[in-house]
Amino acid sequence: MSKDSKKRFDHLFLRADEATVWPTKPPYFLVKNYLIDGELRAWNGPMTKVFSPIHIQGSDEPICIGEVPAMTGEDAVKCVEAASKAYDCGLGVWPQMHVKDRIAVIENFTKKLAEKKDEIVKLLMWEICKNEEDSKKEVDRTLVYIKDTIQALKDIENQASTFQESGGVSAHIRRAPFGRVLCCGPFNYPFNETYATLIPALIMGNTVVMKLPKFGPLCHYPTYELFKECFPPGVVNIVSGSGRATMPSIMKTGKIDVLAFIGTNTAATDLQKAHPKPHRLRAVLGLDAKNPAIVLPSADVDVAAKEVILGSLSYNGQRCTAIKITFVHESMVDRFFPKLIEGVEKMKMGLPWQTGVNITPVAEAHKPDYVQDVIDDALKKGAKVLNPSGNKIDRSFVSPTILYPVTKEMKVFREEQFGPVIPVCTYKDVKEVYEYLAESQYGQQAAVFGTDTIDVARMTDVLVNQVSRVNLNSQCQRGPDCFPFTGRKDSAYGTLSVVDALRAFSIRSLIAFKSTTKNQEIVNDVLRGNHSHFLRLDYLF
Repeated sequence: MSKDSKKRFDHLFLRADEATVWPTKPPYFLVKNYLIDGELRAWNGPMTKVFSPIHIQGSDEPICIGEVPAMTGEDAVKCVEAASKAYDCGLGVWPQMHVKDRIAVIENFTKKLAEKKDEIVKLLMWEICKNEEDSKKEVDRTLVYIKDTIQALKDIENQASTFQESGGVSAHIRRAPFGRVLCCGPFNYPFNETYATLIPALIMGNTVVMKLPKFGPLCHYPTYELFKECFPPGVVNIVSGSGRATMPSIMKTGKIDVLAFIGTNTAATDLQKAHPKPHRLRAVLGLDAKNPAIVLPSADVDVAAKEVILGSLSYNGQRCTAIKITFVHESMVDRFFPKLIEGVEKMKMGLPWQTGVNITPVAEAHKPDYVQDVIDDALKKGAKVLNPSGNKIDRSFVSPTILYPVTKEMKVFREEQFGPVIPVCTYKDVKEVYEYLAESQYGQQAAVFGTDTIDVARMTDVLVNQVSRVNLNSQCQRGPDCFPFTGRKDSAYGTLSVVDALRAFSIRSLIAFKSTTKNQEIVNDVLRGNHSHFLRLDYLF
């Protein structure tokens, strides 16, 4: 990129005279407390500045929109101690609470959370530059997810309200919490993905340390008071600051029973290794992905082009579920590329609150340089930029770029770009695609575009043994949340769906007894007197 083009998108950034009235007035939150052991404790230590990806026109400096406590490993360990105290080896108020009462707490929290929607949406737009429509969807989806989780737990509990008998032994089987959970959400869905592990962990009776993401910590600030008001002390504790400064110390305590982490596989591995007894550590991990789209000779080019664009560029491609590479059969090139280029050129760049905007500033400060690097590498090794507006970068704005032909020697062929780049390869024999899938270290999803029944069937039969989800004539995506969300290889460990998440943060426990008259009398007395929150036959409506 030449120096004279450095400010090529300056007109898209915020004018100085606009920065006075919402939605164009930058927010500023000075977070001088943190949640621990049921109190918002004053913070007098160093602070971490939070920058928006948005710039004022003419400025090279991003806008600072707040500060959060730069907590240390020692501070983070105190949060673990608070969670341990609240769990109290399973004797704490929260794990001992009747499940219907825990549900009531979550319902009360959800009601209050809904009232914070507008404030959270505003912060999502400014912190990570997710457009207004998608920011609203993230909050709405989270609220629906919580309600669905509550109903799923009721169903599980009601199905467990029975006894099983075999060989003269009776058993009452329910799910019980593991203990203390470390929840770490990602920057791209700092709200929804965090709550996708936080809520099931809590509702099953675990206590939680929630580590806020590096990008997007402020959107959680409106919830601090809600957690304090709704939950018993120590059930929810919040850590902000550098992950490298806090998370290894948390893991080294050995007091984390479940690691819920969404990020890179290398970071997840390091965290697991930091635990002194990794064999005791349960994990729910959502990791990297390099999801391919495969355009078969029988594909409907209009559908394929539209879905590849959506799958590759929604939220600037900053999604683990995004399409990261596209394989097009050589017979489809002349028909597919004009549709792809036309659609990409229609993508509107702008700020999150502007109507019809598709491409916003990227959230990670280093991302523009990385994207430029993978584009330059591809161009050096024979690829070309197909779309006229491609390969243009100005501060945090990165224009969508179609690269073709992409080959094995290029970084973008194997690395997860996590940005608005569409690498395209052609294939002659479908075995070339199979080879790519077999050699890839990732295995989350794939998208297949075709109308020939036999070709589609053969392709899906191969894909289901390489990835966890095959999308037919549609982009890769997560959801609906009742469907399993997982991956193979380095893409995931464990499964998240509404029901699977409840299972991930709990273990099947049972009360078993020989079916003697005396034991039956004891059990019946417990049931009639409602003496146990575990051994019971009540129904949750």
